[in-house]
Amino acid sequence: MVSLVPKSSPYFVSWFLDHHTNKNNKIDHETPSIHQPPLLRLHPAPIQQNKTRNSATMATTSVNHMLHPLLHHPELPSVLKYPKLRSSFRYRHSRVRPASALVATESETITEPKDSADLFACPVCFEPLIRKGPPGFNLPAIYRSGFKCVKCNKSYSSKNMYLDLTLIAGAKEYVEAQPSRTELFRSPLVSFLYERGWRQNFNLTGFPGPDEEFKMAQEYFKPAEGGILVDVSCGSGLFSRKFAKSGTYSKVIALDFSENMLRQTYDFIKADDTILSSNLALVRADVSRLPFPSGSIDAVHAGAALHCWPSPSNAIAEINRVLRSGGVFVGTTFLRLTSSTPAILRPFDRGTAGTYNNLTEEEIEDLVKSCGFTNYTSKVQQAFIMFSAQKP
Repeated sequence: MVSLVPKSSPYFVSWFLDHHTNKNNKIDHETPSIHQPPLLRLHPAPIQQNKTRNSATMATTSVNHMLHPLLHHPELPSVLKYPKLRSSFRYRHSRVRPASALVATESETITEPKDSADLFACPVCFEPLIRKGPPGFNLPAIYRSGFKCVKCNKSYSSKNMYLDLTLIAGAKEYVEAQPSRTELFRSPLVSFLYERGWRQNFNLTGFPGPDEEFKMAQEYFKPAEGGILVDVSCGSGLFSRKFAKSGTYSKVIALDFSENMLRQTYDFIKADDTILSSNLALVRADVSRLPFPSGSIDAVHAGAALHCWPSPSNAIAEINRVLRSGGVFVGTTFLRLTSSTPAILRPFDRGTAGTYNNLTEEEIEDLVKSCGFTNYTSKVQQAFIMFSAQKP
């Protein structure tokens, strides 16, 4: 006589697993390849089994939460991986009620991973990426990992030293041309020279120098201490390395569109043992399509970058999207010629007006506020401006 257990019963899962597995805890059917159902997005957690076989009660736990680790753990029954049976468990979260108790054949403890992979998101659909590789958030761990979108199934991999999270990552034939002000910094020569003379010339236009600029930025970033900082358009990682060394932030992400700038960043980091294993990652991405979930970042820095962006409004709106409420955005750039600009700087402004997207003080403030930021403030010295704003 067949015992019928209703699917609405909290004991259905335990009965279903026992019914479809043999005594050796193996599936009678051929085990198919692992596939992540689109509606089950919790990340797999390690399971610790006690030596004694005791019944365990797991209160107020949803069916989706309980089933998700079973989809991936190699030592548990693979019945949920079998296509014909897996479909029975594709419930929407809104339709699954928490079970008051769930009796398992063995005592199990499910632990959530401490280092969540939810930090990175697919630049196509902004859904979280599943990470497969060594644990930890540092250069060796990140570039040895593979990432896959839980929604569109697009895969992303590292280029030995940085993680490529651009829209065209993996494209074999298509090459996207950028404005000249962007392409200039993709040049191997400019990338090599950036910290070997190029950046030093900024002091002629009023830039106070990297050390002083870092101190100024840190003052603005005080509300974000202990959080996640993204250094967009990081160049050769001049400020990314300073932020990582400071120990002020839980994670630092050096992000740039230029492959050669990221290679230079890696070379500088590799030569400094103090930050090689720190919580720092190198990511190639478009500032107008940042690969992070909305409201997931605490601070964004953009040093000497705004004038190089193809669309400053798109970039700043995207920065607003990824910042959490209260998150801080700090940027520096060159100001465009105004009536108060010293005469000695006017030839420089005329020479760059056709190449770079230089703005006035008023235009920058208007742009930042129009993209949803508040508490705007700025400091100006000749053609240099540092501005800061917060997401409400």
